Amino acid sequence: MKRYLSNINKPAVWNSMLLAGTVLLGASSCTKNFERYNSDNTGVNTNLESLIRHEQRAIYNFSGGGDPNSFQLQQNLNADCFSGYMMSANPFGGNTNMNYALVSGWNGEPFKVVYLDVLAYVAQMKQLKVDEQYPPVWAVAQITKITAMDRATDIYGPLPYSQAGGNKTGIPYDSQKDIYNSFFTELDEAVASLKSFISSGQKLPFDFGAIDLVYGGDFNRWLQFANSLRLRLAMHIVKVDAVTAKAQADKALDPAAGGVITANSGNMNIQIVGAGFDNPLVHIAQSWTDINIGASIQAYMSGYNDPRIGKYMDKSTDALPALNGQYKGIRIGSTVLKNDYVTYSTLNFKDGKTPSFNSTTPVQIMTAAEVYFLRAEAALRGWTSAGGTAQALYETGIQTSLDQWGVADANYITDATSKPAAYADPKNAANNSPALSDITIKWEEGVTPERKLERIMTQKWIAMFPEGQEAWTEFRRTGYPKLFPVVNNNSGGLIDSRIQVRRLQYPQNEYNTNAAELNKGIQLLGGADNGGTRLWWDVNKGNF
Repeated sequence: MKRYLSNINKPAVWNSMLLAGTVLLGASSCTKNFERYNSDNTGVNTNLESLIRHEQRAIYNFSGGGDPNSFQLQQNLNADCFSGYMMSANPFGGNTNMNYALVSGWNGEPFKVVYLDVLAYVAQMKQLKVDEQYPPVWAVAQITKITAMDRATDIYGPLPYSQAGGNKTGIPYDSQKDIYNSFFTELDEAVASLKSFISSGQKLPFDFGAIDLVYGGDFNRWLQFANSLRLRLAMHIVKVDAVTAKAQADKALDPAAGGVITANSGNMNIQIVGAGFDNPLVHIAQSWTDINIGASIQAYMSGYNDPRIGKYMDKSTDALPALNGQYKGIRIGSTVLKNDYVTYSTLNFKDGKTPSFNSTTPVQIMTAAEVYFLRAEAALRGWTSAGGTAQALYETGIQTSLDQWGVADANYITDATSKPAAYADPKNAANNSPALSDITIKWEEGVTPERKLERIMTQKWIAMFPEGQEAWTEFRRTGYPKLFPVVNNNSGGLIDSRIQVRRLQYPQNEYNTNAAELNKGIQLLGGADNGGTRLWWDVNKGNF
């Protein structure tokens, strides 16, 4: 059973800006027959299929195949837990991210992945002149890059972006504001390219559908995802720059842009194909038994009698009568021993005739339900481009999620009495907590905008499961849903238990190899390089 625990205190062996030394050594000539490219001397395979698929898989990293060590550190032992979705029964030696003793040897992984498994591969495509010869393919590569890079900047804050791949050392950091503005500009270019290609009726000289792990070469669906991604990014910045947020949301929702995702057939999922690849979250839960369900998601869904609960999680197998056959998550920061807590609920990979999760379950990045909830918030803010009332879009978001998971409940949307449940741990009462919210499901028109937003965000959070990265971002942005705080906070006062983790610290290797520019980046961050410092868009003020 593979573990990263042995690497907790080891310095990183990669150079964060290895990108600069590799991507500029690409193939010296181009040919339209990508199938005949050989691997270059950087170790990056220049076959277009390999480049595209590697980049797509690296969003939620399982690019190397085999066991998903990278994903465990890229997301699972940080955002998946910070979002309230998950918690590990494995103590991993005691002081870890789960009790806010943020582990430097773990938390450099998202940084490494975005440069060496995303930007490096995009740069290889640039070297092969994919942008000139196959504009729609380049547009897909750019959209994928933005998806991955947004996750990285929303983890750390300022990052090298505009000049990444230039010099081998001394790579400048961009502010998060500038990075977001670059995203919007790049989405303009990608959307224009896709619209032009689609309207032209032209065909590529090769089968892109056989390469594309997301939409099977359907550029119309890539266009809708690009617009939906723009809407997501716009909403991220609404508290820090409401003018730009509205302008970008209006652009995303303009029918002339090509539309957003409106049906589950348009969900942004990465397919699991090829020898040696499996769903990394399922692998960690099933094969390693390293991750369980978090107390927050279990308590909300139990309290709501949510029909999706059995799709999301399995029932406890513990022998204790208070646990056996019950849905029971683990509260973040609990003192755990694996033999005691591994029997609590985990992903549903075994309950029922057709468990929801298996080794080939596609990796979920964005769903139609999320887009409806984004539009519901836009309508709540008075943005007429939302295309409906906040209530109608909220209710459609819930129904779309129920449809996605194949469950039916005629009364769920109109339930005005069910509330999130309290949490009780039969094995340790120190982990108990009362419910922190009394928000119900049924829409209420005559309440404050803040109360309406809590209702939207709570259902959005439930619907986005198990994608913890975006769920953590939205919790930080809005404060919703109200998550159980960490039981044991071992941050030494750096992270406030009440407002919870706001970011991850920069990798030690950046201090070793790019210190001067990193220190400028920390100045752009506007606070200390620790888990308690807020990002640019994470403004400490009300939502309205």
